[in-house]
Amino acid sequence: MTPMPYQKVLGATPLFATFYFFYFALVGIYIIFLPKLLLGSGFTATEVGIIYASGPFMRFLLPFLFRHAIHLTHRVYRISLCGGLFSSLLFFVTVDTFWGYLIANLLFGASAGAILPFVETVALQVISKEHYGRVRLWGSVGFITVALSLGSLINTPREGIVYLSSAALATLLSGFFIVRYDKEAKPDQSIKETNRGFSLTKYWAFWLSAFLLQVSFGGFYNFFTIYETAHGLSLQTTGYLWSFGVLCEIVLFYYQGPLLQKNLLSLLKFSIATAAIRWGLLYFFPGSLPVAYLSQSLHAFSFALYYTAVISYVYDLYVQKKLAQQFLLGLTFGLGGSVGAVIAGKIYDQHSGLLFGFEASMAILSLLALLLHQKRKEHIIHAH
Repeated sequence: MTPMPYQKVLGATPLFATFYFFYFALVGIYIIFLPKLLLGSGFTATEVGIIYASGPFMRFLLPFLFRHAIHLTHRVYRISLCGGLFSSLLFFVTVDTFWGYLIANLLFGASAGAILPFVETVALQVISKEHYGRVRLWGSVGFITVALSLGSLINTPREGIVYLSSAALATLLSGFFIVRYDKEAKPDQSIKETNRGFSLTKYWAFWLSAFLLQVSFGGFYNFFTIYETAHGLSLQTTGYLWSFGVLCEIVLFYYQGPLLQKNLLSLLKFSIATAAIRWGLLYFFPGSLPVAYLSQSLHAFSFALYYTAVISYVYDLYVQKKLAQQFLLGLTFGLGGSVGAVIAGKIYDQHSGLLFGFEASMAILSLLALLLHQKRKEHIIHAH
């Protein structure tokens, strides 16, 4: 499906930009503030770890259900938007109990597992790959806005949930009308007929590569602040490093259009190689402020460029586009993020100095898997 000319969708871009802003502001509140607040309100570190692994795990399981039993229709998407708001409100009455809060997080993760893949697919229908980054960057703006502005305003879990539910409401309102831009025909076939031909095993090396790269990010997302402060950098300086990385990400989102006209597999290989270099710098030069800033500047390539290239690549690779985006989110940020966080925690407990050496090795394995995928794909094309 060919995206519309950019000039014809100027009316759509503010809606998508607004959705991305509030959706990733929601993500920012959820992952930056709430875990720390829970630790200070009676939850153990183990309980917090289980709770914040539950959402990604639901994003991993959900695509298998959609493959066999459910279509990601407009109705299901809108129900998921409502589920995101409902689960955020449910946090108010469950935040004092582990099991209640865990169930609410499972619902929250299931809702997110349908919302973002739907929007990403529709965005690529409407907006060309070359211009997608200039819309998606508003998600990064939303994330950095809450990171920089809410730290002094949120002191208890319930205060955090107020902001979270407000962002969930804004996400629902902005996302509700995105369905009008969905150009895919509504399914009139059975689930089995619609998803016939979709295969993870056909391109297993690609999925392995995507999974391993997100495993490599486990140490960064969960332990970068701890790692740098343990090596002498202040908490304030580490906050500046996080913000600098997101600013680099925003700049690349804005200017990446010409790059996405190149070979997407080449961009993926470059991005993964950059991630390996990034983790290697942190491993060999712990506590070096210039190296830390250099490493964070590479976030533009290892995350922003990879993210856009990989969703574009999957969009081109499969006919079942929404399902493919669900699997991408589930196997990478879902399963890969959960596994990466658990492994990173164990490594940091036993030998913290090896953490980013391990992450670099995971990125290298990801690159090797992608090279294998490229060879296998060329063989499949020649065979036909």
